[in-house]
Amino acid sequence: MFKRLIYVLLLFVLTTNRASGWIYPEHRYIMMVAIENLSRQHREALDKLWGEARGPYASRLTDSVIVKQQGVKPDRLDYASWAAIAGDHSCSPDNMLTNVLKTDWILDVADVAARLKIEILKSEKSRNRSQHINAIHVSDIRLQRADIEYATRAGFNNVHFLLARPEVGTDEMEYMRECLSEGAPLNALGAYAWFHISAMHKAARYAQGDLSGEDRAALILAALADEAFAIHFLEDVYAAGHTAGTWGEASMRKGTHDYYNEKGLEIVTWDGKRVILLGDAFMRSEDEELAANNVRLSLEQLIRAANGELLLDHERDIVALVNRPDTFNICKNNWMSVRVKNSDTQTGKMEWEEFLGPVMIQTPTPGLAVGLGAIPRFRSEIGKFLGISSCLNGESLLNGFGKEQTTGGLVGGLEANLRFGVGLDGVLNQAGDGLAFVQGGFRLDASSSNRYDDSSPSIAGIIPAAIPGRAAFNLRLRLPFWLIPGDLLVAGPILFFASRKTFEKMAVTSVNGGAIPWQSGIITPVGRFQFVAGREIGVSFYATGENEMQIPSSTAGTTLVSYSSTKLDFPILEYVPFRTFSMDQTSSGKIQFYAGIDFPHNAAVILPTGAPLPELQPIWHLGMRLIFDWRHYF
Repeated sequence: MFKRLIYVLLLFVLTTNRASGWIYPEHRYIMMVAIENLSRQHREALDKLWGEARGPYASRLTDSVIVKQQGVKPDRLDYASWAAIAGDHSCSPDNMLTNVLKTDWILDVADVAARLKIEILKSEKSRNRSQHINAIHVSDIRLQRADIEYATRAGFNNVHFLLARPEVGTDEMEYMRECLSEGAPLNALGAYAWFHISAMHKAARYAQGDLSGEDRAALILAALADEAFAIHFLEDVYAAGHTAGTWGEASMRKGTHDYYNEKGLEIVTWDGKRVILLGDAFMRSEDEELAANNVRLSLEQLIRAANGELLLDHERDIVALVNRPDTFNICKNNWMSVRVKNSDTQTGKMEWEEFLGPVMIQTPTPGLAVGLGAIPRFRSEIGKFLGISSCLNGESLLNGFGKEQTTGGLVGGLEANLRFGVGLDGVLNQAGDGLAFVQGGFRLDASSSNRYDDSSPSIAGIIPAAIPGRAAFNLRLRLPFWLIPGDLLVAGPILFFASRKTFEKMAVTSVNGGAIPWQSGIITPVGRFQFVAGREIGVSFYATGENEMQIPSSTAGTTLVSYSSTKLDFPILEYVPFRTFSMDQTSSGKIQFYAGIDFPHNAAVILPTGAPLPELQPIWHLGMRLIFDWRHYF
């Protein structure tokens, strides 16, 4: 059982490290604004290219290159949507184009994105942060349903992020070469360059005009796909959480990403412009304008190459010598490859530096790597932890252990516990819940308020409470589930080895509220509420020989009984009014409402000697506990 739990916890860590760039409607809007800002000449040229490319696919692609007011349930996609589908909903330009042209689920994704845009506009109008976060979380659940690989598609590399600067004196060209060098970690600027080069060389081939009409249409369609995929990553570099750099473990990257995206980050572009950026799901008009201006420049370069205005030595680029989109997979590759090795023998510059340089210089200067001057980092609650939990319990008992004890009462108690588990909560977005832990501790209960019997005399020296004060050892387990409580614990060892991808999808769904997502957290201005029935179970063991009680009987009178019992409690609803977090520890207050049952067993008569053992029954109870939770992450 313990090994099964470990498998589940480790897999949760691996499958929820998702921190992509702008959300779908933001990606699409940046692209749309960039196209709207093209000069008349370039816009007409792009419209012409789009018309030629969409010819065989008019039933799936819109008449115009962009549709400004795309509503819910779209039946066709415009070019601006391709930049949103790239990267987050596809792994390569070839994969993206297949999804755009041949799948039905991608239209569901566009529908979810349109609905999210509406909800975000509402939250911005009302200035309601809780509404904003809940809308994003609901959208993530819907996206996961529409695109079953959404959460796990690009969770194992940093392709959506800028590399940290190695030194304070690094200039833009040194940094660009570092990002594009063979063996460099896959990164946003490197991905942009790779696919933009592919698009430019295809456009240069298209400009030669020595292809058949069918080949020309296929080639420019592929070039447009490569460019849209490239633009996704160019847009990503303008999200604050992606500019801060990528060094550190997963929890550090995720926490830093989430913090700066919402709180903002002052940056300086390589050409000296100083601005404040926000990030994913918090984009302002200033952020959109800055990113759109550079996206427009990238599109202009593609249009000029297709018009034959830029002469490129595309023949040496083997990757671009096909009439289909690029197949470099950003989900499976973790390192940059060399694109084209030829350079100008006089200047030593790579050919592509001439058109990448003007784009590169307008991008944000990323933060420094670890060391002096590095941007402050923030850690999310991702990873293993040791914790301490204490709580004050209050329970309403519906009856006593004796068959004739039908009067209810109240009982209070204290707990002190140690925990070991895995946290998967973000720094700011608290709607998801991947918390899993095992807990052990000790509890002390006071005497219950209901009397053991209102009519019979007590045995001398015993407090006349239905349940005298007692102590117990505690065990507690918390684990998200997919459909039925405990299903991941059972399915984990099998699917982890037999079909890991299936289990990853189950795990991600579980963290986001389950197959029926009624267990998602609800953020409000006064705290976080969540239904947790089935996620957690507590067991208290009241030991034999240490507990005594009086049991009334209509036939034998009052009997003094020793007993043990096992109490089960099942939390139903949680409320978290406050939560604080530092680099390696967190503390929070929590109010938890629960129901349970207490089973008596191993009972024996103490007095009167030889008296028959009274018939005992379980006690049903409803309770509330006030919890203080502290965790140290390692």
